[in-house]
Amino acid sequence: MDNKKEVIVIGAGFAGLASACVLAKEGYKVTVLEKNDQPGGRARVWEKDGFKFDMGPSWYWMPDVFENFFALFGKKPSDFYDLKRLDPGYRVYYGKDDILDVPANMGELEKLFDGIEPGSSAGLRKFLEQAAYKYKVGMGEYVFRPSHSITEFIDFNLIRKSLSMQLLTSMSSHVRQYFKNPKLIKLLEFPVLFLGATPQDTPAMYSMMNHADLALGTWYPMGGMNEIVKAMVSIAESYGVDIKLNTEVTKIDVAGGQVNTIQTDNGAYQADFIISGADYEHTDQYLLEKPNRNYTEKYWNSRTMSPSSLLFYIGTNKKVANIQHHNLFFDEDFELHAKEIYKKPQWPTKPLFYVCCTSKTDPDAAPEGGENLFFLMPIAPGLNDDNATREKYFDVMIDRFEHITGQSIRDSIVVKRSYALEDFKADYHSFKGNAYGLANTLAQTAFFKPSMRAKQIKNLLFTGQLTVPGPGVPPALISGQIAALEAMKILNDN
Repeated sequence: MDNKKEVIVIGAGFAGLASACVLAKEGYKVTVLEKNDQPGGRARVWEKDGFKFDMGPSWYWMPDVFENFFALFGKKPSDFYDLKRLDPGYRVYYGKDDILDVPANMGELEKLFDGIEPGSSAGLRKFLEQAAYKYKVGMGEYVFRPSHSITEFIDFNLIRKSLSMQLLTSMSSHVRQYFKNPKLIKLLEFPVLFLGATPQDTPAMYSMMNHADLALGTWYPMGGMNEIVKAMVSIAESYGVDIKLNTEVTKIDVAGGQVNTIQTDNGAYQADFIISGADYEHTDQYLLEKPNRNYTEKYWNSRTMSPSSLLFYIGTNKKVANIQHHNLFFDEDFELHAKEIYKKPQWPTKPLFYVCCTSKTDPDAAPEGGENLFFLMPIAPGLNDDNATREKYFDVMIDRFEHITGQSIRDSIVVKRSYALEDFKADYHSFKGNAYGLANTLAQTAFFKPSMRAKQIKNLLFTGQLTVPGPGVPPALISGQIAALEAMKILNDN
């Protein structure tokens, strides 16, 4: 063990922690350098006056990805946290007195579809059968490829399967082959918003997300999403990983095509290999000197980024009625809001938004008699962000929330904090303040994504939501595993 090589991981988000865990289990000496005061990246926690808020991810989908990760270490999610399936998974508000609760039971879901569009349950079965196939192939044969080049995908069997994955059909047209009712179309297009592109620009391959949503279900780890982070930290530390908080990397020194020294605001470090789970663009453009960068400024500015978000963490001193754990407010024009994120970036005219109330499931998230609310409005990255604009949209969301749910909460708010573009930049060096990474358009899928490998540096790899396989918590977990395996290949060859 003492003769094993040393690896530094930059960033203690999901990808960074996953890399650290895998490498440490194989006997490498691993140090994680994290700029913030707690691990987890965007999945940090903020607590105030008895209210506990997950600051970032709030949806627990694709439970098999978490099970598979913990199984690498002989563990199960239940060894660390109590996982509860939500039923209904979430609620959609199409307007006042016009709601749709998405049941966990498939039979109830089919009845719901038939009630909205008679006969549509047959279409739902076919749609989800295809989605399940895409999920099986996508998760089994695509996502764990490092995507260094197209040659990884030149395999007759994989090409044949790719054709049935509908890579060249849009999600929008695919959904409309089966359903006509606008409510059902919105419901089925909603999950791809997590992928960072409009349904028109997202390949139909990603209907696999509907399988994740409607078949595999929406879950909640009691205690919050940060319980996953705690579990990963526990595994990492059990294998000797040293996680150094409040340690920001300021420069990566390179000599002879190898990382020589990592400079931080807390001293210098050296290692045999480096995996950067920090924001890819920041590492590439700011931590590395120009000759050692993978890409140009022009390249990064030409990328299609996923949305950013305007967030409000709200604590109330009373219970809030007529809502579920997850709530989607689709009472305005879906197409207009998407256009104002992706096509003509601007603060939205009539935004859709999402409200999470974890205290509906987890009483420890708020003081007794209170409620924990998390308002999220998707916005284009790169916009001007100031407090006046934030407050304007806070009023918009609260007014609509109160109107649609038929109650007043404004005067009951006792905790309030906003978080948006400038905060994402300050806390995570997030490129243009994006929240979810790189959009999963066809032109940014697999080997079209920014490369995991540093082209000029032998002992540096990138991981996280701006490289393969993409945005979201499960893909970040997978990205970290891929990076660790690639690092071991390189280290073993040297």
